Parts: sequence; structure tokens; C-alpha cells
Amino acid sequence: MTKSRAETQSQKKNGQKAVVIGAGIVGVNIALALQDKGYDVTILDRGEPGMGASFGNAGGIAVSKCAPIAMPGTLMNVPGWLMDPLGPLSVRWSYLPKMLPWLLRFVAASSKSRVEQIATEIAVLLNRAWEDYDPVIARAGLSDAVFKKEGAIAVYRSEASRRDAEYEIDLNRRNGIKIRDLTKDEVLDLEPGIAPIFSCGVLDEDWGRVLDPYKIVKGIYQHFLDRGGEFKTADVTDFVYRDGKPRAAMTSTGDQITFDVVVVACGAWSKSLAKRLGSPVPLDTERGYNTTVPYHDAKLSRMLICADDGFVLTPLEHGIRVGGAVELGGLVAAPNYERAKALFAKGKEILPKLNAEGGTEWMGFRPSMPDSKPVISKSPRHSNTFFAFGHGHLGLTMAATTGRLISDLVAGNQPPVDMTPYRINRFSDFTGF
Repeated sequence: MTKSRAETQSQKKNGQKAVVIGAGIVGVNIALALQDKGYDVTILDRGEPGMGASFGNAGGIAVSKCAPIAMPGTLMNVPGWLMDPLGPLSVRWSYLPKMLPWLLRFVAASSKSRVEQIATEIAVLLNRAWEDYDPVIARAGLSDAVFKKEGAIAVYRSEASRRDAEYEIDLNRRNGIKIRDLTKDEVLDLEPGIAPIFSCGVLDEDWGRVLDPYKIVKGIYQHFLDRGGEFKTADVTDFVYRDGKPRAAMTSTGDQITFDVVVVACGAWSKSLAKRLGSPVPLDTERGYNTTVPYHDAKLSRMLICADDGFVLTPLEHGIRVGGAVELGGLVAAPNYERAKALFAKGKEILPKLNAEGGTEWMGFRPSMPDSKPVISKSPRHSNTFFAFGHGHLGLTMAATTGRLISDLVAGNQPPVDMTPYRINRFSDFTGF
């Protein structure tokens, strides 16, 4: 139940002011968790809360997605990616020189030994997702009306493509993920509206989804405000130092917003601020596309993962969202909505009753680290500075856990997991680009 303002005002404060830069799903969860530790919290963002990647993501609580993006054999696929501008992963030629250092680290992370280690470290966070989300959901009044826990189906066009996925599925199972194999008939029994073009599938039993990603962010954000939190529209460009520590955020308008503690959690835009704070990091952006259409006659009861083509279909409150794939092209280039159209055409092949009438196309920026692990870290340079970004496809999934872990780090408490794998300086050779 949401607390009244009187209850909010009676909360014990520790006298410390925390600033969270970023009002996406990760930022609002951090802000709420810091409130629980007694901090007076202000969120800063250049735009409206929840309007970045948190607005248009696929809506999955992907607790079974512990395999990194870079998998064994990735190097063999790179030439094909570069030649197919509408494929599951593409790189804009104009951005390639700037992206090359990130790509080299991405390929290096794809060795089998690294993949095994990375998957285990991602699974540690994913295995906490529902445990950390459930109290947030309950307190913000979101409950089952907007969160669903009915699993997701990954489908395969042939037995051969299912065998190709065996290593990733086995990797997930070895890290505690519940996955059940499905025959073609079992797939169609669960989702009778899809075309009978798949030979088999798997059910990720613990996977969840939300009915509206934006509503989740706004619900948690409103709960934060109701408990006495503050939001300011501000484009943070630099920091003011006193006694060797950052003590104020400087905005593009010249304002200074003071703090005792600062958390950088502004997704794909975190890279420049981290560098300003003395921690250059190989963060880049995966540009993701989708189309959301009203239901019309199409029916889908759970999230459908089209494993062969690298995209998903999600039943949301206001329609079906068809999206995914990855375009490496930075933050500046104009969107290429041909990618959204190509994904929708594939989605219509799978769900024939999809109708584009009344649909909307969208492109967003997923903040991505080359090893697929987020940065959830105290600064190695400043004791009052913390970082939380780089969640890639898993920002919605990991947001509550990130909030819990960052609040422990800020308060000087021992987090419930080893934080070493998520430190910002794990790429010790990186000096910035």
C-alpha cells in the first residue's frame, strides 16, 4: 500500500542528499531504494521520466536470459552482420571506426571460458529479480494488474536450429533456469494463433512480462514522489568539485545542484558523465526497433521469442509489440525504420492476423557493455560516487535488483552478492574513446 504524505514526512532521514541522474526504470528503482535508506533523493533527467528505453522496450522480465550477447562463434558471424543492414545485428558503416574498440572487446568476451563465467555472473542478478521486484511492485500498487508471470515460449523453425541453440539452453539450465522442451503440437496448444511453421520450442517457465513498460516506470516514480522525492528537469554536463570530491551537478543552463552522494544511471548517456568523474568505460548503445499495433483479430497469451530471427512478440495492454534486433550506430544517427518494418513483416509471418493499422514505430537506445554485464559499482576514485548502467536488454528485468545493490553500496552495507564482476573499472586497459 502506498504511504500517505504524513507517513512520508515522519520517515527517519539521515541528513544526506542523494542525486540520481537518470529517470528510467533503473534510476527510479535506485531512487526508491535510497529513500528506504533514509536519503533525501532528487532525480535529474533531461527529459520526462520513463521516456527513454524504459518507454518502448519489449516488456519482458527476462529472468532466464543469462547467456551474453557474444557467444562462441560470434567472430564467424561478424562479416554477415556487416553485410545485412536489416539482419538481427547490424553495424552502420559510418559508425564502425568509433565502434571498433567496443567490437574487439565484444568478440573477446565470446570465448567459451568467458561466456561460462559471464553467464554465471549475470545469473546471480537474474536469480534475484522477482525477490527484489515483488516488494517494490506491492508498495507501488502495481501488483498482478500489470505484471504477469506466465513464462515465455522460444520457437524454432527446425530441429536443426533447436540443436544449434542447445549450448545456450544448457548454459541457462546449468545456471538455475527452468526450461521445458515443447513439441510442435505443444507450442500450438499454448499459442493457437501462431502459424504452424515451427518444429518445436522451449518454455522459459520463470519469465515474466509487464502490460505496459511505461506504466511501470511511472508507477514507481509516482510512489517515489508520494514519499517525498523530488524530480528536476536538468541536462547534466559536468560536476563541481570541493575537497577533491564531486559535490554538485552542473547543468547545461549553468545551474549547480548540490549533493552528498551521486549515482549516474542515465543509460546510454552515462558514458560521458562517467568519464567526467574519472572512470572512462567502454559503454555503447544498441539501437532497438519495434512496432506496436492494436490487437484487431490477433491473439497471443504470452511473450513469444523467435529464436531463429532474433526478435520477440509481446502482448501488451494496448496491443502487440513486435521488436528486437540490434543496430550498432551510436546516439546521433537518424533512425532507420526499415528495420522496424522488416521485423513487423517477420512477425506477421508468425502471427498472420497481425494488422499494421493504427500501429506506431519506435527506436530506442539500449546501453550496452561489450561483456553484456551491467555496471553496478562504487567509483574507484570518489567515495561518494556510484554508477548503474549498461544493462543492455535487461534493464527492466534487473532494475529492482540494481536499486537494492546500489543502495547497499551507498549506505556502506554489505550487498547480498559479490559486486566484483560489475565494477566499472573491470576493463583495466580502457582509457576512453
